Amino acid sequence: MTERGSAEAGPLSAYLASLDEPVRGVLTAIVDRARELLPDLVEGVSYDMPALLYRGTALVAVRETAKHLALYPYSGKVVTALESHLGDVGHSKGAIRFSVEHPLPPDLVDRILLTRRDEIDASHAR
Repeated sequence: MTERGSAEAGPLSAYLASLDEPVRGVLTAIVDRARELLPDLVEGVSYDMPALLYRGTALVAVRETAKHLALYPYSGKVVTALESHLGDVGHSKGAIRFSVEHPLPPDLVDRILLTRRDEIDASHAR
């Protein structure tokens, strides 16, 4: 894992750097927002995907797939809890799908990140 601000690129930074624009910009905006909201995040890998980790637990991953871009909150409970906010945004139990042409709204990104953070905090409080 690489601490934010380290000279060595972590797995998520390396993945994002490998992408072409405009995909890189859309996914980087989500990662940057996560780091603004939760400055203690570190980079790591979870389920073979470069991810941001919070308190040692996967918070989110962002990926380009063959058909769309995706945000993975590593929790079906987060997706279910936010279904009323997703509107016509494509999603499954473990992924929220979007595109360069239709990126996730910033307020939805914040809700996803903070809901996942709260879920992780609750699991550590047990």
